[in-house]
Amino acid sequence: MSMASEFKEFALKGNVVDLAVGVVIGGAFGAIVKSFVDDIVMPVIGVFLGGTDFSNLFVQLAGEPQATLEAAREAGATLAYGNFITVTINFLIIAWVIFLVIKAINAMKREEEAVAAEEPAEPPRGEMLLEEIRDLLKK
Repeated sequence: MSMASEFKEFALKGNVVDLAVGVVIGGAFGAIVKSFVDDIVMPVIGVFLGGTDFSNLFVQLAGEPQATLEAAREAGATLAYGNFITVTINFLIIAWVIFLVIKAINAMKREEEAVAAEEPAEPPRGEMLLEEIRDLLKK
């Protein structure tokens, strides 16, 4: 089997395609969450904390003191803890949504298992044919 045909077989398996779709949707969802946190959540938190702009919270470790994060980064080593707080909130929102999705999927699986457990399993077709033959021979 050639490498190209092996790769084609691998790439077209259902799990790989599902994973690719998940990555694309995850990237889009991450952008939505980032916008939600940056444009809605952080400004509201900033207002409650006295007008604090989290995107401009930093500690400059080297160079001349600067007024903005970009200028401080250009001047030298800088700890941008405001960005870290924002990214942490992004992560927590995404993790919470993934938790809720997995919880819903698990609940649906449990319902399917409960329904499957209630229904008697139909015997295999071959077994049914053997039972019919047995019943005919008894007559």
